[in-house]
Amino acid sequence: MKTRINLIIAVVLVCIIHLSTGWNEPVKEIKAKKAPAALNGRYLFVAVPGIRDYLGYGGHGLLVFDITNGHKFVKRISTQGMHPNGLPSNVKGIAASVPLNSVYITTWESLQRIDIGTGKLVWEKLIPGGCDRLAVSPDGKTIYLPAFEGHTWTVVDAKTGDVIKQLDGFNKSHNTVYGLSGDRVYMSDIANTIVKVADTKTNQIISQIGPFSAPVRPFTINGAETTIYVNCNDLLGFEVGDLKTGQRTAKVVVQGWEKGTVRRHGCPSHGIGLTPDEKEIWVCDGFNMRMHVFANKPPYQQLTTIPLRDMPGWITFSKDGKYAYPSSGEVLDTKTRKVLTYLTDENNNAVGSEKMIEVFMANNNATSIADQFGVGRITK
Repeated sequence: MKTRINLIIAVVLVCIIHLSTGWNEPVKEIKAKKAPAALNGRYLFVAVPGIRDYLGYGGHGLLVFDITNGHKFVKRISTQGMHPNGLPSNVKGIAASVPLNSVYITTWESLQRIDIGTGKLVWEKLIPGGCDRLAVSPDGKTIYLPAFEGHTWTVVDAKTGDVIKQLDGFNKSHNTVYGLSGDRVYMSDIANTIVKVADTKTNQIISQIGPFSAPVRPFTINGAETTIYVNCNDLLGFEVGDLKTGQRTAKVVVQGWEKGTVRRHGCPSHGIGLTPDEKEIWVCDGFNMRMHVFANKPPYQQLTTIPLRDMPGWITFSKDGKYAYPSSGEVLDTKTRKVLTYLTDENNNAVGSEKMIEVFMANNNATSIADQFGVGRITK
């Protein structure tokens, strides 16, 4: 009994000492969250899911890669763009505006505007008839937005998302290229053998190019807006057209490679781009999982072929022409034709997308952009 009383007294004394001396549990230091580093340099913005709605090629969001740091993954920006069932809708196009510091993403159902610096959604517009591969004017103020394989293109205010005008008379609206001059927009639908041209001052169709041998799929143009290069259904290769006369001038077939059934897009070559210096034409080969390289000078000599890890459905380039970006996720050196690295996300999973664009940044502000298409950069 005496031992128990002594023990109680000892415990009480210890408690009194603790209270009088302030000897309590040490206070843990609360550190403020570190603000994310500002974007400074060159970045590749990759919208996913950018191959159908397959989440296995990078999940859902806008992925940012540091080009000057070995294309290292920087961050994932949350995006909207959902099917009615709540699952991510596949991305149909990506573009950017320097003055509005914004990236635009289209899905089957909607058009999103995202602030590049903050990563915040500015607005999302649900578009009747859906969306396809858009283009933003060089001054960053106007969007040409095709319906999702519908009959129209809608001219949209890039700041507000408000409709300016709608152009009708298409079969299955699909791909859009804004010329570097800002004076012309080139539009192809996948159920037509011609490409239509709109005057951006009047927003009216003023001419057409073709007909080509089959419905036109991806296409690109040179910087001076004198020549167009198109993929066509059932063609492993490309065709060439004169933007001034509207006539087809050449048909080039890939030599030495079999034309087989492809898993996506339904045509052997879906994806074509000009290197920015306009010396070469790069053409996708879905069946053989290759990139074929041609000289951009008649008779368009076939120079080489580059093996890829997956079926390519798109090709674009960095603005300086040093890097080529097929949708299969490789980063290619355009000079050596070698694979420099592969795009991978924060979990080291492979990333692939047909919707990516280079953006130059200074303290979270866009200063210059490339293009989702491999558009030529020689304007004279």
